[in-house]
Amino acid sequence: MFLDCCPMITNGLETISQARMVEGHEGITRDSIAYLCNFLQDRLRRPTNKATGLTVEQQVCIVLRFYASGSFLQVIGDTLGYDKGTVSRVVNDVTDALIDIKDDFVSWPTDVDSINRIKCGFYRQSNFPNVLGCIDCTHVRIQAPSDDEPSYVNRKGYHSINVQAVCDFEDSHIFNTSTLSNHLQTNHRGLIDGVILGDSGYACRPYLLTPYANPTERHQQRFNGCHASTRSVIERTFGILKRRFHVLHSEVRMKPEKVCRIFGACAVLHNIALSRNEPLVNDDGAGVRLDQPVQVPAFLGVQDGRNTREHVARVFFNH
Repeated sequence: MFLDCCPMITNGLETISQARMVEGHEGITRDSIAYLCNFLQDRLRRPTNKATGLTVEQQVCIVLRFYASGSFLQVIGDTLGYDKGTVSRVVNDVTDALIDIKDDFVSWPTDVDSINRIKCGFYRQSNFPNVLGCIDCTHVRIQAPSDDEPSYVNRKGYHSINVQAVCDFEDSHIFNTSTLSNHLQTNHRGLIDGVILGDSGYACRPYLLTPYANPTERHQQRFNGCHASTRSVIERTFGILKRRFHVLHSEVRMKPEKVCRIFGACAVLHNIALSRNEPLVNDDGAGVRLDQPVQVPAFLGVQDGRNTREHVARVFFNH
């Protein structure tokens, strides 16, 4: 609808002299760059008549080059013909602009159609019912910060930011987890609302199911196997994200707060890239209709994580 109201910006992309500013952004086509420029134009357009002033298109392409390559700001500047200070300012401005629009592209599903589509997608892929997402964390390497340096050393001995994300089944949209725990604790009504899957590092909750620590019965073993294959989508998502935006795979030489914003900006771009392409389709012809999620029998027992998990395991994996 935004594109219907505002004309798409395309001319600027054709006049950028360095073709490398546009080409080579993995998963970001010219059309998507034009869409992004159109979406961000009010936030990035500068009130200046200087011939040297950067257009919205140039700012976006500089940042995409930085995100995609993970190179030093100086290298980006030398490659594209800008000084390091300009590149640094542009990275800050465009990152902030992307964070400003994150709620338009990175959000928890709330409408019935989206919820049912996600549940059905997970079930078709792995036969795990009523799943809304898979949750996990990934480390983004950073240089040693000057403030509170020991807090950023992870168990592998290097400095990093530990980022938590939830994704759906479509290779895969990333959800906003900043207030997710509070939302689920407050609003989750039981299995009817769906669950997310996490590894054993999380506490088992009615809305967050983890694998059995020591499965002894067949339905528990089957539950764990299906849980693992379903949850692998979040690991693939982190891999896709870091391949698309290599800045997240290398050491980011910035303050932790800025690194967190860059990850958020990359998540926005990742979801935009997905939303502008046809969704992945399973051609197995099996499973359920997209608008008809699997019916999960109501659980009337003690509403805690372990009992909810046992109910799901016995109903769906006891065959």
